[in-house]
Amino acid sequence: MIYLEATANIGMEAVLKREAQALGMKNIRVQDGLVSMEGKTEDISRLNLHLRTAERVHWVLARFEARSFTELFDGVYDLPWPDIMPKTANFITEAKSRKSQLFSLSDIQRITEKAVVNKLQTRYKTEWFEKNGARYRIGVRIVDDLATIYLDTSGDGLHDRGYRKRSVKAPLTETLASGLVQLSFWNKNRMLVDPFCGSGTILIEAILLGRNIAPGLNRRFDFEYWNLEGANDKAVRKEAFEMIDYDSKLELYGFDVDPKALEAARINLDSLGFLDDVTLREKDIAQLDLAGDYGVIITNPPYGVRIEDKESVMALNRELGQLAKTLPTWSHYIITADEGFERGFGKKADRKRKLYNGKIKTDYYQYYGPRP
Repeated sequence: MIYLEATANIGMEAVLKREAQALGMKNIRVQDGLVSMEGKTEDISRLNLHLRTAERVHWVLARFEARSFTELFDGVYDLPWPDIMPKTANFITEAKSRKSQLFSLSDIQRITEKAVVNKLQTRYKTEWFEKNGARYRIGVRIVDDLATIYLDTSGDGLHDRGYRKRSVKAPLTETLASGLVQLSFWNKNRMLVDPFCGSGTILIEAILLGRNIAPGLNRRFDFEYWNLEGANDKAVRKEAFEMIDYDSKLELYGFDVDPKALEAARINLDSLGFLDDVTLREKDIAQLDLAGDYGVIITNPPYGVRIEDKESVMALNRELGQLAKTLPTWSHYIITADEGFERGFGKKADRKRKLYNGKIKTDYYQYYGPRP
């Protein structure tokens, strides 16, 4: 049994916990922006491939008290680094500290690297490590004087699914978009509409979810370049491919007034072979005439931060509210940084959840509607 962590955007921890439970993880604990758990070595591969709202997956190597740099050095040195990393490892150290006596991040990194090098030198008799091999990100997080030492198994952030060939201004991250879908009433049997679809991220994440396609299948992870016994990545990937539901028929629509955004959406959808699964149209929200019962709208409308944008943002909010009135059986989910959204929309949300889109604080307004 090994200890693992998955990081997430603030506000997405509950969704990430459910994902970890579905993958069979044990003893799951939730903190701000972090979900910790117990698993097996092969779960490093499983989590990286399947988690939709996680940003990174950490393999936790040790936890110990570190009130001094001597304690930090000794705790890091005690780890079996020559068994973990080869002589050629391109290792780097990253540090975080909160409410602790050790607070200088550069010093924490320096002491950690010194301890790692000294331990490696007990096996590899050299004064200099070229670091020209596989990448190993060594993380040190000290909170309340408790140090956690881990390896970042993901490498590039898990939001990078590999399908975003074209982007637009202020896009949603893929992990956040998947979280929005999972927090809604949408399922593969209901119509989904994004009136401000941009480059298509919400629609693509819905397809990945509806077809049970692991979001990490189109990319590689740092741990795959390590000699990590038991990770068994090929078998886990094969298992993930066998889980895909190719037969589900989805009803998805994306609208936008910007032809460049729609072109980006087409390119991104086409990169995954999803272009035929989504109807894309260049339309203003005021022109939308949607039909059917129990559909779901999930969207990220433009929200201005400059004073001159406020009037146009309020107008968009009103148009969303007017559209909602014509769809009494639908559910509506809107993420925006505009704190006056409900006033423009004309109705108080059933639930409002605080989320972050990058560094921008936003709210996710949820209007549930009746279930079919």
